[in-house]
Amino acid sequence: MRYFLELCLRSVEAAIANLDAEIIVVDNNSQDDSCQMVKQLFPKVKLIENKSNDGFSKGNNLGIKQAQGEYLCILNPDTIVAEDTFEILLKFADTKPNLGLLGCKLIDGKGEFLPESKRNIPTPMVSIKKLLGYSKPYYAHHLSPDQTGKIAMLVGAFMIVKKNIYLEVGGLDEDYFMYGEDIDLSYKVLKAGYQNYYHPATTVIHFKGESTLKDKAYAKRFNGAMQLFFEKHYKPNWLFNLLIWICIKVVSIFYPKGEESTSRVKEYVLISNKENPQLQKVLPKNMETQAHLANYVPNVEYILDMEYLGYKKAIELVSKNNIKHPSTFKFILKNSQVVLGSNSSKSRGEVIQLKNN
Repeated sequence: MRYFLELCLRSVEAAIANLDAEIIVVDNNSQDDSCQMVKQLFPKVKLIENKSNDGFSKGNNLGIKQAQGEYLCILNPDTIVAEDTFEILLKFADTKPNLGLLGCKLIDGKGEFLPESKRNIPTPMVSIKKLLGYSKPYYAHHLSPDQTGKIAMLVGAFMIVKKNIYLEVGGLDEDYFMYGEDIDLSYKVLKAGYQNYYHPATTVIHFKGESTLKDKAYAKRFNGAMQLFFEKHYKPNWLFNLLIWICIKVVSIFYPKGEESTSRVKEYVLISNKENPQLQKVLPKNMETQAHLANYVPNVEYILDMEYLGYKKAIELVSKNNIKHPSTFKFILKNSQVVLGSNSSKSRGEVIQLKNN
């Protein structure tokens, strides 16, 4: 996660270059050198180091208590934003006087649209269908991925909200350790009389597998969070509670184990304006360098030079991938000796260390 966080922070720094904004990182007792990296590479970032992991909600609430801005952006550390992401969304926000939460289009590291970018209210029946594998009613299909409009639920990986509204509804509920807190917040904002919006004029990459590894532990926590949501917002119903309990048990037993993402790469293409000898040393297959990407080729991994392309251009290249016959992507961090990316939203990503000599 340390390198994904670095990539995220570099993109956020570029995105707030023309804004009066601050970056706050809350570390929930991570076991790598993330905190040291933030201190060394991002001295202007406000870092909160927790001595224990008390969950997503509590961590965010701690950071938000120190936030000074009018607007908040809750952002996962395994994301990439474009240079103009915040400017586009804040401009849209200013046109909606009754705005609650605001989200944008999210894609995974292979360019596939993430349907949780826009969701419906998870009523007990909708949630039971979702737990049993029928997820269509769970997502907001009244809007296409490229259509702006009102929605009910946003995802905690990326959401913008005014701080006064966040505090008015009580922020993220700390009864949720991880998962479900974004649904709970979205629902509280709606009940307070505000309107949530989805605005896909900008796209954000969410690698997802880095922060939400899809395994049995994930299934158990997610489904338990949904049960907590029902207890808080719906009248007790023994039949629904029983069905949900059965779904949790069944899914927890049969949910497939999360695996490391792998790809059948035949060759590599570096999208850059210069050769990279260090990269050529660590990749076992043929690699060529080109300045522009004209056509995507299946089983080819495109390595994107972020210093050359910039974040918006890199996100555009990933978003245009042919999903039926996809390529894969990795990212070279500016001023760093690593290449990283994720070929699946259900599994961990990959970090490749470059050699100096």
